[in-house]
Order: sequence, then structure tokens, then C-alpha cells
Amino acid sequence: MLETIIIVLSVITILGTFIKLLKKDAWWIRFFDFPQAQLAVLGMLCLIGVIVEFSFNEWWHFVLTLILTGATVYESIIVFPYTWLANKESKRITGVDDAYTLSLMISNVYMYNREYQRLVKVVKDTSPDVLILVETDMKWEHGVKEIEQYYPYTIKYPIDNTYGILMYSKLELRCSEVKFMVEEDIPSIHTYVKLRSGDLLKLYAIHPEPPSPTENERSTERDAELYLVAREVEQVEGPVIVAGDLNDVAWSHSTRIFQRLSRLLDPRKGRGFFNTFNAKIPILRWPLDHVFHSRHFRLLDIQRLPAIGSDHFPMYIKLAYSPDNLNDEPLEEPAEDEEREEAVEKIRAAL
Repeated sequence: MLETIIIVLSVITILGTFIKLLKKDAWWIRFFDFPQAQLAVLGMLCLIGVIVEFSFNEWWHFVLTLILTGATVYESIIVFPYTWLANKESKRITGVDDAYTLSLMISNVYMYNREYQRLVKVVKDTSPDVLILVETDMKWEHGVKEIEQYYPYTIKYPIDNTYGILMYSKLELRCSEVKFMVEEDIPSIHTYVKLRSGDLLKLYAIHPEPPSPTENERSTERDAELYLVAREVEQVEGPVIVAGDLNDVAWSHSTRIFQRLSRLLDPRKGRGFFNTFNAKIPILRWPLDHVFHSRHFRLLDIQRLPAIGSDHFPMYIKLAYSPDNLNDEPLEEPAEDEEREEAVEKIRAAL
């Protein structure tokens, strides 16, 4: 019985690992981008089980062990950059004048969650300079209205389709736009933020649609929005931040292309997963809510915040604008021609 369980779990690990190499956009294939850390752990446990339980008197014992080892090593390599053993991509800094800092909180509130005060409490305790809320409808806008006393600048686009977005800022917002980059009912916010020092940074707040049987049967539209933003960022010479629920994990093929195109840094690398979804199922968690930043910034703080009743945990980050002490180049290499062509094809297919 135990041997049968080990075989079944080993096959799941192997299929889950290699099926995503097909690079197809179908949701049921792209789903396996998400649980790669879980597959790595499952593969390790299965290998232990194989060594303990198998007699290795059958040829297929050796074949299964070899393929399982390959799958486990592959998954481990993919998620390794997000462990504390890896090199840090976003370097820390201390002793910075507050005029050059920006704190940012992102929260997917889960539209049907009505525990407004849990979010309000976290916002008050954290006091971010900029707050981005996604999955917000009119009820959420009214439910958290009291925080507006702390945030004189707002951009609001509440919708009851789980893609509404609200932005609150203590810092001046300029040239703000709500754009529909790929789908006509999925907004994103593009704005400039004026730091206390007077310096301006470009901020993109996005929440593309995930590949799933209930929302979008393919990942094409999500990937296209990521690539469109990345190509815009590539043309921006000054400081840039991209933040939001990307409905994609940091280690996926599409997010790696996003980083290669945009040349933005991921502060998670070398520090941990900071899993934000699913807040309600501990064993099935992965990082969906992200902040990427240009080399103009160095890291002061990054945290996953307490639960607010949503299926996502909020994320908090504090950055220092440091143009005279730039971060290193991203660990990811610049996009190759093949990857640029892939991005163009995805955008064409989505638009």
C-alpha cells in the first residue's frame, strides 16, 4: 500500500514538473507554474520513500527514481533563488533621509470579504505612503472610507467583477491614468509619485486576469499585460515600481521574461517566498502579490502582513530612492531576441 502511494505521488511530481515545459497557455498546464516549491518538497519526500521502500529488483524502479530525481532537482533549481541561501537581487541600505523613502502596501482584499475593519487596522498599524487595494467594489470603497483622512491623493476604479482597484497616497500623484491595457473590464493604474524630496517615480499598479477554469481558460491575456508593462518600463529612464497581484508566481517563465524585458529587481530573491496566496490553505501557498523596482531603489524593509479575512495576505515594502548608490544589475540576463518575439506574439494574440 505504501509503495503504491509513493508511486502515485512520484508520478504526480513528475507530470507536474514536466508538463509546464510545453509552454502552452491552457490554464490546466499553466497551473503547474504555481506549486513548484510544493513539488520540490514532494519530490524529496518521494525520493526518501523510494530509497526506503523499493527493493530495486525491477528495472522500472531505477527508471522512476532517475526521472523523479531529475524532476526534484529541476524544481529545486527553479525556486532556489527565492531562498535565503541565494544571492540577494535588491540590496539593503540604512540611514536614509525619510524624504527619499517610499513605503507601499498591496492588498488583494477578496471582493466578497466584508471584514473592512481588519484591513483598516493593518493600514493604520503600518501607515504606508501608498496603498493599493485590488478586487475592490463600491462596498469596499465605502467600507474603508475612513482611511481617506490619512491619504489626500486617491485614484479609484471600483468594479464588482473582482478587478476593481483603489489607490491611496500620502504623496502627491501626478499624470495619473486608469488604463485597460488588454481587457476592457480589467483596469490598471499608471501614475507618477512625488517623493518628499521632490523626485518623481513612475508607479504601475496592475491586476491581470489569472488562467483558471472560472476566469480565463488561457494565460495569454495575463502574460500580455505583463509584457506590455515591461516594454513600457524599458523605455522609462527614471525610477520605476511595478506592484500588484500579478496572478503569477515569481519563478514562472512569464514573470522571468517580464523581468528580463523590464530589467526590474525582485526584492524577494535571496530573502524568501513571502507567500501571499492562499491565506486560508497553508499547504497551498505561493507568491502572487509582487513589487518590482528599478535599480534607483534600495531596500529598507519587506514584510508579509497579518491576514485581513481575504484569501491573500497583504504585502508591505519600504524602499529608498538612491540614485547615487544604484543597486546592482538584475540577476536575470537581458531578454534575448527569442523572448522578445515570444512577448510580441503573446501581445498580438491577446489584443
